[in-house]
Order: sequence, then structure tokens, then C-alpha cells
Amino acid sequence: MTDKITVRAEAERLFAFFKASGAMAIDADLLQPADTLLDLYGEDIRARAYVTQDPNRGEMMLRPDFTVPVVQTHMEHGGEPARYTYLGEVFRKQQADSGRATEYLQVGYELFDREDPERADAEVFSLFNEVLSPLGLRPATGDIGILKAAVETLTTTDRRKGALMRHIWRPRRFRALLDRFTGRVEMDAARKALLDRVAADGAETVLDAGGPEIGLRSRDDVLARIAHLQADAAEPPISRSEAEVLDVILGLRETLPNAHQHLRDITVDLPGMAASVDRMARRMDALSTAGITVEDLPFEASFGRTTLEYYDGFVFGFVAEGRPDLPPVATGGRYDALTRVLGRGQEIPAVGGVIRPELVQQLREGLA
Repeated sequence: MTDKITVRAEAERLFAFFKASGAMAIDADLLQPADTLLDLYGEDIRARAYVTQDPNRGEMMLRPDFTVPVVQTHMEHGGEPARYTYLGEVFRKQQADSGRATEYLQVGYELFDREDPERADAEVFSLFNEVLSPLGLRPATGDIGILKAAVETLTTTDRRKGALMRHIWRPRRFRALLDRFTGRVEMDAARKALLDRVAADGAETVLDAGGPEIGLRSRDDVLARIAHLQADAAEPPISRSEAEVLDVILGLRETLPNAHQHLRDITVDLPGMAASVDRMARRMDALSTAGITVEDLPFEASFGRTTLEYYDGFVFGFVAEGRPDLPPVATGGRYDALTRVLGRGQEIPAVGGVIRPELVQQLREGLA
């Protein structure tokens, strides 16, 4: 196991690289207000956060990453454009006997720039590619914005599209919803039985026969939920052609230029995706200008769907091939919507990423 002093030295080297690239060093408190952060992080990190109670500040948590507190700081005090880098510990619970660290260092780089978001994507990716290049890692890219645009353009209700949007980061739940909304699977037996009873006797009668009210939901909440279930059951399924196109997108794994051509063809059937596909083309040009060989760059439309839920556009990662025991060495992406949430009426396009220096050090030792 690499010792902490050696890992700290590696982290300082990465930190110095980002500072030399024009980023301002920034830090964040170890203890963060839980009420703000728990609503912003994805389901995975919420379940893995270390939460405690402070007598004066209420519920607090050990920071599980830097991006949210850095965005908060920028939206309160930052100028434009702005580049930040940071180095420090983050804390996440791990599964029992996984052997993975619960406390580890992160080094990151965040860029806030509204002038040219695609060029900013390229800048961040190329910096990570440069500093990690000696390790021979496999890069991966994706675009959560493509999936969101595909869902938004479906011919179905806003409620169904909203449900799919909420579960983009949960592939199994997303697939189950899509199969139900397209009619590929039959309605859940318990739900069908409930709706049949409501259709025969009325919702009020069914509730009266259900016994005493328990839990936090009021009677009106339950009636409203039943009404939503009835309305959804009456909706026609998403068309087979749209569902098949969405399946193609979810399974798309190609080089970046080939993936772009596939998606360009798909816009014939889902024209609402055109703006996102155009952004992808501009990003590809910006990556090429930044010195990235885009012809060989992998693209997976589903990449990033199990990471942080605040990513809403370009996403990337660097992984060590042949080391499935290791998590990604670096990950990152665009999170414009997060700045809207934290900006109190203001927003700015933003993109960034993090590196785990202990993994970099392990791999460097393996190459020595």
C-alpha cells in the first residue's frame, strides 16, 4: 500500500500542474452543511456520506467532494472567467470488505466560462489528458446532454419525461420505466389490481376500506397519487420507433466522429436532439484544436450515468485497462444546472474534473 507521504507528494505535483495552467488555488471546509449538499448529490453519494449533528449548525457532513462547495464559493465571490484548483481529503463510506479507502485525496480543476463552453470542455479534458499521459490510461467520453435531449423530444407526457429524467443516473430504474412506458412489459400486478379496484369502487371507497391512515402522506396526497396512476395508465405507450431510437442511443459505443455521425442521423427521427448534436460537433472541433486525436477518442452515450447526478453535459473519465480492481483514476464533466441551483438567480457554464493521486502513484510505481 502506498504511504500517505508519497501520495501527498504526488498530489502536490498534480496540484502544481493545474496552478501552472492558470488556476487559482481554493479550499473548502471539511464540514459542510448537510441540508444543502444532500439534495444536490446523487443517490450513491447521499448513501455514502458521513453525517453528524452540530449543536449550533445543525446536520453537517464530511465533504464527499469539492465541486459543490467550490461552485458555492464562485457564485458568491468569483469573477468571470475563473479557473480553480484544489487539493484535499474527501470522505465516503464504502461497502463492507470492499477494501476501498473511505478517506482519500482529490486534486481537481474547475473552469467557469460563459464565452465558449465547448472550448472550455476541451481545455479541461486536454489538461487531464496531458498530466495523466505517462500512465497510458484509457480515456472515455460521453454526453449526458444527448440523453436528456433524447428524453425531452419523446412524444409522451411531461410527467413520463420527468420520471425518465430523474432516473437517467439509475440505468436499471430508467430501463424499467422505459419498458413500462413503451408497453414492452405488462403493468405491475399490484398496481393493476389497485387501479381495477379504483375503477370499480372509486378511490375514496378503496381508501376507506384500507384501514387507518399511517405514515407522512395525507389522504389528499394518496388520492392525488392514485389520480396520477390512473392518468398514466390511460396514456398511449411511447411509440416503438422512438423507443428503438432511444435504445440505439443508450447502446452507442464508437469513436467520437462515428458516434457523432450516428447521432446526426438519429436527429431525423428525433429532431429535438439537433442542438445537442451540434454542440457535440463544436466540442469535437475544439478538442482537435487542443491537440486531441479525436479520430481515436472513445465515446459512450451512457458513460457517466452512474456518477454524480449534477453532471448535465459532456462527461469524461480515465481508467487503467487491465486493472478492474481500481476505480477511475480521473472523472469529470459539465454541470451548468448546478450553478443555477446554487447561484440564486445567476448561472454560468461550468466544467471540471478530479484526479485520485493515490491511484496515480500506484500506477506510476507499477511502471517503474
